[in-house]
Amino acid sequence: MSKIWQLMEKMPQSVIAANPNYSPVLLQLLYNRGIQKPEEVEAFFVEELFSDEYFKKYDPFLFSDMEASINLIVSHIKAGDKIMIYGDYDADGVTATAVLWDTFKILGAKVDYYLPDRVTEGYGMNKEAVGKIAADGYKLIITVDTGTRNWEEIEYAKSLGMEIILTDHHALPEDKSEMPQCLFINCANQDDGYPFKILAGVGVAFKVVQALISRSKLDDVQKQYLVERSLDLVALGTVADMVSLLGENRLLVKKGLEILNKTKRLGLKELINVAKIGINGSKLDSWNIGFQLGPRLNAASRLGHANNALKLILSDNLEEVKVLANELNQKNIERQEITANIMALVEKDIDQQNVPNIIISVCDLEYDTKTEGVIGLVAGKICEKYYRPTLIVTKSQDGYKSSGRSIPEFNLIEAIEDSREFLDKYGGHPAACGFSVYEREKLDQFIVKISQIATEKLAGLELAPKLKLDAALSPQDIDLDLVNNISQLAPYGQNNPQPKFVSYGLTIMDIVTMGGKGEHMKLRLADNSRSLWAIAFFKNSEFSQLQIGSKVDVAYYLDLNNYNGKSEVQMKIIDLVPIK
Repeated sequence: MSKIWQLMEKMPQSVIAANPNYSPVLLQLLYNRGIQKPEEVEAFFVEELFSDEYFKKYDPFLFSDMEASINLIVSHIKAGDKIMIYGDYDADGVTATAVLWDTFKILGAKVDYYLPDRVTEGYGMNKEAVGKIAADGYKLIITVDTGTRNWEEIEYAKSLGMEIILTDHHALPEDKSEMPQCLFINCANQDDGYPFKILAGVGVAFKVVQALISRSKLDDVQKQYLVERSLDLVALGTVADMVSLLGENRLLVKKGLEILNKTKRLGLKELINVAKIGINGSKLDSWNIGFQLGPRLNAASRLGHANNALKLILSDNLEEVKVLANELNQKNIERQEITANIMALVEKDIDQQNVPNIIISVCDLEYDTKTEGVIGLVAGKICEKYYRPTLIVTKSQDGYKSSGRSIPEFNLIEAIEDSREFLDKYGGHPAACGFSVYEREKLDQFIVKISQIATEKLAGLELAPKLKLDAALSPQDIDLDLVNNISQLAPYGQNNPQPKFVSYGLTIMDIVTMGGKGEHMKLRLADNSRSLWAIAFFKNSEFSQLQIGSKVDVAYYLDLNNYNGKSEVQMKIIDLVPIK
């Protein structure tokens, strides 16, 4: 599907005048990310983790319940009470659980963890698990990456004599009466004093660790070591959970990547090894987490149980981590295969010439927990490919379960709420949702209703993916200094994507086919001033009609081609349009 190119608004000249020490291209990139005031620009480049300014700005005790929470944790550790960390099953929840467990163990706590089963228990706390935890003699439950919507379960835990500290980052209930009545540390709480509202679950867990260690009797060197040893996990969970990589998250991930690249955790080292990352000596970056490590950790809960991902991270047994890392790698391969197979089934029913306003696919396969674990991935891929809101429905233990993804033009949870009369359970936000329905007749009625809503809401809109381009450049603007300047924006991720550029009216000077099967293409592109090599991965068939001498508009990333000790700037093509 062809993309609609959107060149970002050009920054006012006043931004350049206010920030004379930075290049106009770099300032434009920051402007596109909402950063333009001199103090904001300065902070972006100067702010460092663990500086005096950082500790003042992001003091964990700015959370109103942090002081009381640390006092409670310390009292339970001193009393020798059993403490349970109750986490979530995704990569964020797994790493958050590991961060607390690891630190608590070092501090001498009697601590264990509980991660729910993705399919049989679902997201959040459940009473059966809480009852078992109480029966096993635990006195304190600390949630990570979960619990904000678990008012009933928390009241039940309190009725069984346990104390609760809730740490989370998910949105709070609109009705304040539904707020859990316990110690509550959630960065999304607008009534709280902590300034950064979009930490990942593992980021909130890290703030607890920071606060706890700061009150310990360890010396400063030991304190620094204990805090830093968590940052590889903080980077892993933060990137995998796709939260914004601006502000404090960027600082945590930037430092965390340094720790991850020299991690001593046997499990992470083995996972990196089986994923074949860094085999040419390159350092891990946020892309490696988002597309290689994160999916392998998430595969544990999609096709099994998240405990295996957590055991991998925490284990100091080399033989065990080898087995677990290979298992996660195989599950990730299996997850990819299952996802591809369901994708093929879904696409068979899509009229390529007349794609509906909303794609709804009911996969009438035999009930399989593995299918249930990947339908969200399928929905995301179909939504991205066809640029339509997408609902993938599969059989569940007690009826049907669906996962949905959407486009900016269609508020999915609003449409779900308008159709809720046919649903038994639902939840989500504008871009993603999930629901359950027990009867096929009600499911069919729901499909009719939400299809009508989509038809009305999307009528007359041009539904095509938008390619947002940061700035227009000519080849003469591009050199090593520019690439080095741009690299200061890393690590890249949500809200801080790798910069995309556009050049107009370039002439193709040379065409080279690459790859073992000739699947890649390399073009020499030029204007009147200069030429550059541009590489297009897996685009040879798409660009097969290009000819030397043709003119093109090209959208691209800037990259370095390092060969024989020499670095040369090249374009990495995202999209290309021939000029007729």
